Amino acid sequence: MDESVQVEVIFSDETDTYRTPSSPKTGDSIKVRIQTAKADFDNVYIHYDNKKIKMLIKCTSEFLDIYEVQIKNLKEDMEYYFCLVKNNKDFYFNKIGFNQNLDIQYNFKIKLDFQTPTWAKGAVMYQILVDRFFNGDPSNDVVDNEYMYLGKPVSKVKNWYEYPNAEDIREFYGGDLQGVIDKMDYLKDLGVDAIYFNPLFVSPSNHKYDVQDYDHIDPHLGIIKNDIYKPLSVDKLDNKYAKMYIKRTTDRENLKLSNELMRKLIEIAHERGIKVILDGVFNHCGSFNKWMDREEFYENAKNYPAGAYHDKNSRYNKNFKWFKDAWPENDSYDGWWGHKTLPKLNYEGSKRLQEYILNVGREWVSAPYNADGWRLDVAADLGYSKEFNHLFWRKFRKVVKEANPNAIIIAEHYGDPRDWLEGDQWDTVMNYDAFMEPISWFLTGMEKHSDDSNSGLFGNADSFESAMKYHMATMHAESLQVAMNELSNHDHSRFLTRTNRTIGRIYNKGPEAAAVGVNKGIFKEAIIIQMTWPGAPTIYYGDEAGVTGWTDPDNRRTYPWGREDLEILTFHKEAIKLHKKHEVIKTGSVKVIYKNYNMLAFARWNKEDMLISMFNNNDIEREMNIPVWVLGVKENEVFTRIMKTDISNYDTDEKKYRVENGGLYIKMAPYSSVVLVK
Repeated sequence: MDESVQVEVIFSDETDTYRTPSSPKTGDSIKVRIQTAKADFDNVYIHYDNKKIKMLIKCTSEFLDIYEVQIKNLKEDMEYYFCLVKNNKDFYFNKIGFNQNLDIQYNFKIKLDFQTPTWAKGAVMYQILVDRFFNGDPSNDVVDNEYMYLGKPVSKVKNWYEYPNAEDIREFYGGDLQGVIDKMDYLKDLGVDAIYFNPLFVSPSNHKYDVQDYDHIDPHLGIIKNDIYKPLSVDKLDNKYAKMYIKRTTDRENLKLSNELMRKLIEIAHERGIKVILDGVFNHCGSFNKWMDREEFYENAKNYPAGAYHDKNSRYNKNFKWFKDAWPENDSYDGWWGHKTLPKLNYEGSKRLQEYILNVGREWVSAPYNADGWRLDVAADLGYSKEFNHLFWRKFRKVVKEANPNAIIIAEHYGDPRDWLEGDQWDTVMNYDAFMEPISWFLTGMEKHSDDSNSGLFGNADSFESAMKYHMATMHAESLQVAMNELSNHDHSRFLTRTNRTIGRIYNKGPEAAAVGVNKGIFKEAIIIQMTWPGAPTIYYGDEAGVTGWTDPDNRRTYPWGREDLEILTFHKEAIKLHKKHEVIKTGSVKVIYKNYNMLAFARWNKEDMLISMFNNNDIEREMNIPVWVLGVKENEVFTRIMKTDISNYDTDEKKYRVENGGLYIKMAPYSSVVLVK
């Protein structure tokens, strides 16, 4: 590559600074811009629709030339890239940056009329696994031996602070919706904009990803008015005797009152400016589901149609794929990944099932509930073909957005999501590839389950930037700005545990080891990245209180009420305040402007403001010289430090830094971060 080209200056993206409007509608005209170093290129062109248009310099400054072109009256979706010419050599720039070769799959794209909910851009989300958050109503707690689950009786954990054990799936701590209502002011004070709930619908497990009834909130999380105290006796550990569970989960009044409590919770959240996102598990249900009724709960409850497991003529037969004609007790149904507890739903075989689930999607975002969106579990797995999967999610988006145009649709997805993010299916994804994984590798060298480590990725700023750049390039800006950016969640180890750089799980290390050797300095660095990177920073309940834990089930510890790490908690509050104060964090551009081993700095900017986050993840003090001139910052301009963190504390006292020789010179403590604004 021509060494005389000042590559570090060249920049364009899909934000309003470089494309106005950034998310155009049909018929709009747009202005597209790209910046280069002053007088660096002989000509700059934009290529789109088989056209090559010469761009003109719109403005120039001490360091930069800004080229601009107008494209009028957009009628259809389009792609574009830039060609920069110097000394008769062509160079290219698209979403993955500057290169001598053009990879067209990463060209800039315009998807007309695709807009994600404004409220979700940069929204601070808070994920709650309800059973582990707070017990507001002990009367609805699961009791010992209430029913059998996966061959063993369920149990109530008596000590809220007890660690989960390795077979945690049938143990319940008693958290419920009333508990969330009781702590709503805590969430408001923390700075939460939206709650994302793990599944709430009737289900026999504590995680509730094996739905029993999509129409109703589980009374164990809601209200149990009509009850009988009849747990299983030790000589009759069989679900055909589980009368207490049957009564609690099939009684119409219990179900109605639990739905009403959910409506009330959403109303209370909305009064505090907090949105509510539900978890939709639509790829599979549970074997307890009333359509399958493997345990005969609904048959014994009466007044419910026969389930398909026992009755070949069940109205629900086509909801599942069967491999043999082996009724009654037909065990030949297709289970997701072979799990018989998770029957895969056969949408292609049942139009009625399709309409049913579409109505579920519509109902919960409509009055009287008015939820604010869906997180979709294993969304790419739904259906038996990719073609049907896309067809279904197009229908799902249509019914949800018609019912509630401001509802968000977030999919759980690993890998390239672009086929689903074209404005007609999902709004965005849980951002593993372009957030959780790169940050985990860079700051800790640990895989997100704490199952593996990689010294080659630890502290590797080049790898971090490359991963972020390539994976972010698979999303339109509309999707990126609302992407769920998590450090931890219910499927992976707690990030604070990853900072001990130890491979382990609860069964081979024990729960106490998850807190041994953790590094709060690294954790605070991660939080600052989370709060200043594009997307919706999503806190997994308890992370803000210093909860540790290996991967599932140890990551599902209870919130430690009264035992919080108050330094980590108050730091989260300050970091959230910083995030919410600066609009540039929500929709501004992002660019890595400094890289070294275990050192990183990136800038966020728009037409008015600039923010720089910098990190020293080494165990010794380092000085950083941040080349802000590449962003057009002039000599002697002043930046103000608004946040400083290190291994032992944090500081929000302001300090001024003046630009000298085009850079900012800052000493960084070990395991520290600094945030500056201009």
